[in-house]
Amino acid sequence: MAIVEQLEPTADGRRRLELRSPATRERVGEIEVSTADDVAAALAKARAAQPGWAARPVKERAAIIRNAVSVLLKRRDEIVETVMQETGKPRVEALAVEMVPACDFLNYWSGRATKDLADENRRLHGYMLPLKKLVINYQPLGVVGVITPWNGPFILSLNPIAQALLAGNSVVLKPSEVTPHSGEWAVKVLHEAGVPKDVLQVVHGDGETGAALVNGDIDKISFTGSVGTGKKIAAACATRLIPCTLELGGKDAMIVCADADLDRASLGAVYLSMFNTGQVCVGVERIYVVDSIADEFIEQVRKRAAEVTYGRGKDVGPLFWDRQLEIVEKHVEDARSKGATILLGGESDTAEGVFFKPTVVVDVTHDMDIMQQETFGPIVAIMRVRDEEEAVRMANDCQYGLSGSVFTKDKDKVVRLAKQLKTGSVVQNDASVIYGVAEAPFGGRKDSGMGQVNGRDALRSFVHPQPVLLDRWGLKKENIWYPYSEATAATLEKTIGTLFGNKFIRRLVR
Repeated sequence: MAIVEQLEPTADGRRRLELRSPATRERVGEIEVSTADDVAAALAKARAAQPGWAARPVKERAAIIRNAVSVLLKRRDEIVETVMQETGKPRVEALAVEMVPACDFLNYWSGRATKDLADENRRLHGYMLPLKKLVINYQPLGVVGVITPWNGPFILSLNPIAQALLAGNSVVLKPSEVTPHSGEWAVKVLHEAGVPKDVLQVVHGDGETGAALVNGDIDKISFTGSVGTGKKIAAACATRLIPCTLELGGKDAMIVCADADLDRASLGAVYLSMFNTGQVCVGVERIYVVDSIADEFIEQVRKRAAEVTYGRGKDVGPLFWDRQLEIVEKHVEDARSKGATILLGGESDTAEGVFFKPTVVVDVTHDMDIMQQETFGPIVAIMRVRDEEEAVRMANDCQYGLSGSVFTKDKDKVVRLAKQLKTGSVVQNDASVIYGVAEAPFGGRKDSGMGQVNGRDALRSFVHPQPVLLDRWGLKKENIWYPYSEATAATLEKTIGTLFGNKFIRRLVR
C-alpha cells in the first residue's frame, strides 16, 4: 500500500490524493490537486496583492514576520503532530529539525530585514567620487514560487517564504504531495501573524501542479528537491530569464582524520548518517577514515549503531515516502553484491510501516551506488583511505557537492582540507547543523544545486539591487559631451596621465 494513492476524482472531475502514515500505513488525510487554472488564479491574486505588500515599510513587514514566532509557540503541538503523522519522524526530530530552526530563522531574518533591505549609499572611487553619488535600492522581484520537499516539510517551506515576504514579494507555495499539511502550516502560521491571504497562498498537488507554478506568471522559483526536477526548473526559468534557487541532492562526505576524537567521530558517524531516517540533504552519506585508526573507529561505530532503535516512536523512524525504500534496498544490495560487508542491519522491515533497519556497511568502493548516488536512508557507509589526501580525492570523486565534514582536533587542518573540497560548505566535527547557521551561505556545487539560501545576502536574493547614480553638483554640461574639440581630447589625456600615470596616485584613487 502506497503512502500517497490516487482516489476517485470529485464529482466535477478534480483529482484527489489520499495520504497514509509511513509509520503505521493508517490514513492521515487527503488533498485535492490544484489544477493549472487554480495555479493561474492564485498567481493572479498574488500579482495584484504584491504592490500593496511591497509598499509597506520594511519595518512593518518585519514586525509581522517576528510576530510569527509567537504564533509558532502557540501552535507548536499542532504543527509537530501534523509533521509526525505525515512523516512518522520521532517527536525529538520534529522539534529539532522543524521547530527550533523555524523560530530562530523567523527571529533572525526579521531582525536583519530593516538593515539588509534599506537603501544603501555606496562610496564611489577615483574620478567619479567628486562628481557622482551612488544609491542602491532593493526592489522586490514580484511573485515568488516556492516548491518544497517531504524530508523537512515545515522548515524548508517556512524559511524561503519568510525571506521572500520580508523582501516585499508575494509567494505561492507548492509543498510536497507526501507532506502537504506539514508544509501548509508555514502558510497558516504567517497568515495568523498578519500576512494578507493573497500575499501568501498555497496550492496542492504533485509534479503537474509544480509544473504549472514554474511555467506560470512568476518572477522567481525557490526549489528544494531532486536533481532531475531541479534541472527541468532551471531550464524552464532560463527560457524566461527569471532567477531560480535550487537546493538539490547531496552525497556528503565525512573525513575522519588520524587525530580525530574517536568517541565524537563514531557518535557523529551514526547520528549524522541516521537522524531523520537518513533523509537529510546535508546528512552524512559516505565516510572516509584514515587506515591507521580505521579498525577502532569501525568497531566503535558498530557498537553505537547496534544501540540505535528503530520503529514507531523510536530513534530511527520510517522512510517518509515508500518510493524511497526501493532505492535504499537497491543501494545496499548493490554494495553487498560487489563485495561490501554488512556489519549491521541491511534489510527492510515493512510489517507495520516503511522501515529500514539501521545499517553499517564497510569494505565499500567507489564502483558501488551507495558511494555515488544519493541513498537517503539510515546507512553508515565506511571506506578506508591511506591518508587525508586520498580522503579529499575520494570525497571530490562525486557528482554532488552540497556539504562535507572533517573530524579532527586541528582547526587549521579543517581549513586546509576545506579549501581542497569541491563542496558548498565544510563543518568541523559536525555536519548537518550548517543549514541552521543563518549567517552561513547555504548552497551546493555540481549537481547539488545553484544559488544559496541563508547568509548575508539571503534576503537580497529575493530583490533586484537597482543602482541610482546622482549628480553631486547639478552641472549643466559634462566635459566630454558634444561638440568634441581638441580641448576635449586634451582634457581626457590629462585625466589619464594625472590619475594613472603615477603609482602613488593610482593607489589613492582605486
